[in-house]
Amino acid sequence: GPVIIASSQGGVDIESVAANSPDAIIKSPINIFNGLNEKQARKVAQDMGFSQDSLDEAVNNILRLYKLFIEKDCTLLEINPIAEDHDGKVYCMDSKLNFDDNAAFRQKDVFDLRDWSQEDPREVQASKFNLNYIGLTGSIGCLVNGAGLAMATMDLIKYHGGQPANFLDVGGGATAEQVLAIFVNIFGGIMRCDVIAKGIIQATQKLSVRVPVVLRLQGTNVSEAKDLINQSAMKIFAVDDLQEAAQKVVCLSDIAQKAKDINVKVEFELPL
Repeated sequence: GPVIIASSQGGVDIESVAANSPDAIIKSPINIFNGLNEKQARKVAQDMGFSQDSLDEAVNNILRLYKLFIEKDCTLLEINPIAEDHDGKVYCMDSKLNFDDNAAFRQKDVFDLRDWSQEDPREVQASKFNLNYIGLTGSIGCLVNGAGLAMATMDLIKYHGGQPANFLDVGGGATAEQVLAIFVNIFGGIMRCDVIAKGIIQATQKLSVRVPVVLRLQGTNVSEAKDLINQSAMKIFAVDDLQEAAQKVVCLSDIAQKAKDINVKVEFELPL
């Protein structure tokens, strides 16, 4: 559920305070079913060091901010700084709000204000096709079905020393300059593996993909999918084991990055 994170110390961001003075951080989890009550809000305000003259107003502000957080489907509501003047008045000096994209249908007034020019163009493009895509800064593009499997895939890539270029649980891509290898990790249930394989082969051909693709498929019609890949003559490395697949894509990405750093062109060939 929601958590109030606060501090009496000012600064550029709460992360800096947490790193330099962890004891100065106040954390107060909120019961999502019962909501934030006045007693809990008062404890937070007291711990933040508000004076007695401004305490009631600080409590009222905290309660109203939580009400806004819930009513507008926020994933983050940040006030930095919150301040009091000599007369005991409490002011929210600056704010930052993030909203749950899944709530766009009931927050139309909020999402109508969206400035697409300020967002990652990859995420903007993905949103046009209702794809759950988050752009990252790494060099390994990931295409995975299911958010849980996508997060596990990214964890494995990080574990083996790689950096994901994106979070994507159904499809999409990142910039050609950024991606040095692509990792496709699919468990075929209702969606058959051979259908996935055909789509990957067609996309690889149509887009003239020149980076290595590591493909790990398990589930329905996986044998048919492997036959299609073997017959395609595309640079797709089919691997059964998830750990091995993650290690391979990290290794391929590292090779490509080192070659890129010294301005050398490399091409990958499948083993004979």
